[in-house]
Amino acid sequence: MFGSLGLPEILLLVLIIILIFGAKRLPDIGRGLGKGIQNFKKALKGKPDEIEGPNKGEEKEEKV
Repeated sequence: MFGSLGLPEILLLVLIIILIFGAKRLPDIGRGLGKGIQNFKKALKGKPDEIEGPNKGEEKEEKV
């Protein structure tokens, strides 16, 4: 994602973010973003289990 961005571009983005949100709100925003990413990853890990779970149950019922 940041492969094409150099240090000056990243610093400019950080400066703009600080100006928009303010330095006091940045920790809260970062914390919320981190929790959102964690929940998203947990949901992705949980999806295959949920998809496989009902299918396995249906196969057992069909065999009976």
